[in-house]
Amino acid sequence: MNRFLLVFFVFLALGAGRVAAQNATSGFAGDADFSKYKTYKWVPIESAQYLDELTSGQLTGTLQVELAKKGLTRSPSATADLYIGYQIVSGDSKHLNLLVIGTEYHPPAEAAPETSEDTSTIIHSGTLVLYLFDSANKRLVWWSLTPNAIDADANPDKKQKRLDKAIEKLLNNYPPKKKP
Repeated sequence: MNRFLLVFFVFLALGAGRVAAQNATSGFAGDADFSKYKTYKWVPIESAQYLDELTSGQLTGTLQVELAKKGLTRSPSATADLYIGYQIVSGDSKHLNLLVIGTEYHPPAEAAPETSEDTSTIIHSGTLVLYLFDSANKRLVWWSLTPNAIDADANPDKKQKRLDKAIEKLLNNYPPKKKP
């Protein structure tokens, strides 16, 4: 039932995103201790759609600034408390690697491509989905999505402003507040 509700809300957010402003939807593992997460490492999500190199750099740069505001630091080593991955779903495509809380992270067979020369789909606009995995048990502990996060047709200033606003909303509920 939990998976059905998640699928429903994802598609609702994807459809409503064309009409509504950027509203983030998120979920988290109730048993996760978010106070112990201090470092992160970027990881690829298998079969995810990729951004062009320039937009990907803007996205990860903006995410790193917002993650730092949340007390998270990118790990310079191979180890980190969290694995963080993202994917983009274009407005024309409804393909989404739907991951539910508790899903284990398994790295793709090959590392994610860094250039557009790969045969995978490169997209430039759409819904942004962010996943945070506990690296100790490789279990998904938090996710968030926001529609219309990226608009490749916008001029560079508007594109960055939209991205800044989307990332802020995307991380608005991180870390989640525990209910007493």
